[in-house]
Amino acid sequence: MIKKMTMMDHIIDHSIMVSNVALFLSLKLKKHSPDLDSRLATSAALLHDITKTRSFDTNENHSETGGLMLIKLGYPEVGDIIRQHVILDSYEDNSRVSVEEIVNYSDKRILHDKVVSLNKRLEYIEFRYGANKEFKNRIQTMWKNTLELENKIFCQLDIKPNQLSACVSKKIKKEDWI
Repeated sequence: MIKKMTMMDHIIDHSIMVSNVALFLSLKLKKHSPDLDSRLATSAALLHDITKTRSFDTNENHSETGGLMLIKLGYPEVGDIIRQHVILDSYEDNSRVSVEEIVNYSDKRILHDKVVSLNKRLEYIEFRYGANKEFKNRIQTMWKNTLELENKIFCQLDIKPNQLSACVSKKIKKEDWI
């Protein structure tokens, strides 16, 4: 599917690292949420930007079109997760961490193909996409929600957010997929 969509190399690299973070987090969170599906999280993370390359030409909302694509291909769970990788449908502090939240958060921690702090990634998003007032307001809301999501995730783990980079191994490698 990645080849068919002719995803740009840097988007593939980014997606692979998002998958590595999603895999790590989902496995670590299984202690508190044994039903958490690591394979689903990893697959959705790998495909979260499946329509991003073409969106540069079409100006489409890549989270919506990517989600719709996977739903039409018969993968509704993956499609719904992809649809929510930019903005979650809801942010709930008192629920278990979901696959949607893991993929959403994992994407926010990868700048290009590196694990970075949430602040560094969100500053990049603001610089890259925050030119108009509407986007700037949405980014500020996303920033607040993502900080709360980070707290929700890491209060269940034995590491702190600033230790994530050192913990994530590159179990998924580009040559395994391309």
